Amino acid sequence: MTRLALIGLLPLALVAPAAAQTMDHSMMPGMAMPAAKPAAKPKPAVKAAPKPSPKPAADPHAGHDMSAMAPAAAATPTAPAADPHAGHDMSTMTPGSMPGMAMPDKSGDQAAMPDMAGHDMSAMAQPEIPKSPPPPPAADHAADRFFSPAAMAAARAQLRLEHGAVPVSTVMVNLAEYQARSGADGYRWEGQAWFGGDINRFVVKSEGEGTRGEGVEAAEVQALYSRAVGAYTDLQAGVRQDVQPYGRTYATVGFESLLPYWFDVEGAAFLSTKGEMLARLEGTYDLRLTNRLILQPRAELNFAAQNTPETRTGSGLSNAELGLRLRYEIRREFAPYIGVSWDRKAGKTADYARARGEDAEATSVVVGIKAFF
Repeated sequence: MTRLALIGLLPLALVAPAAAQTMDHSMMPGMAMPAAKPAAKPKPAVKAAPKPSPKPAADPHAGHDMSAMAPAAAATPTAPAADPHAGHDMSTMTPGSMPGMAMPDKSGDQAAMPDMAGHDMSAMAQPEIPKSPPPPPAADHAADRFFSPAAMAAARAQLRLEHGAVPVSTVMVNLAEYQARSGADGYRWEGQAWFGGDINRFVVKSEGEGTRGEGVEAAEVQALYSRAVGAYTDLQAGVRQDVQPYGRTYATVGFESLLPYWFDVEGAAFLSTKGEMLARLEGTYDLRLTNRLILQPRAELNFAAQNTPETRTGSGLSNAELGLRLRYEIRREFAPYIGVSWDRKAGKTADYARARGEDAEATSVVVGIKAFF
């Protein structure tokens, strides 16, 4: 029994010394001690100098070891509030998916915000601003106050004439050359002149060739009406008259066009008063080696729809001329050139030439000028 009594008194013996210890609140975590109020300073008797700013209150924890009070310091009112979402992944949160988030509708009631996750907001167009018609042009002119209506009408007509409807004229010599070749040398010309505006023009073309000592072998003149049907294309219609060697009159329909990459192309179809059908296709290209030195390949093809013994023209491709000319533009309006030209009669036309003792093929070294004014 004695042993059991001693065992029962053992807890009391352990608690008694702890209760006898003095309780020190300054060492307890989380317990902040109130700061002691500083003693009131006596008021100065005489206001001789401005009152100094009050000193800060004394630190009630001065001299104490605060290393054990770190949890309490973090809980002071000056520390920023803890982020309630810290540790949460907010990348997938939308207003519509957040609990408790509601948007007011037009009636003032709370309505859940629609979930916009996955929607392309760039497609939301801005409100379209209505377009108003442009203001009408001014109908009054200051000059009308000082000049008569007749004088102003004449002035406005002249103004329109000088801004887009100016009639101009040009004479252009594309070929004017001497041809040195085997046998008798020859010469050749080709050019045109036109008068009109940007849309409508009257055009005169001429071309021909001859042999030295024998005179002109072939010559023709065309009178055409030309109308622009595009920025780079003109349609032409008119009449062609052959002067040498046979007098023939043809109705003419053709075109002139500047193709992409600056290929200058011309074509025409001719129908004579005797029912003979001819066609011609020409093309040139200016390859600029320098600003003034230009190499120009040139091709001309002539066709006939039938054999015509009277004019010694065979059907199909009657003849072809290929040339290569190098010119130097002393001025843009005047450019001498040298080059080579190859001419070949084909098919029945070549047979007609051989029957007369002529060569069906000729190669010439040419010297000439290209000019316009």
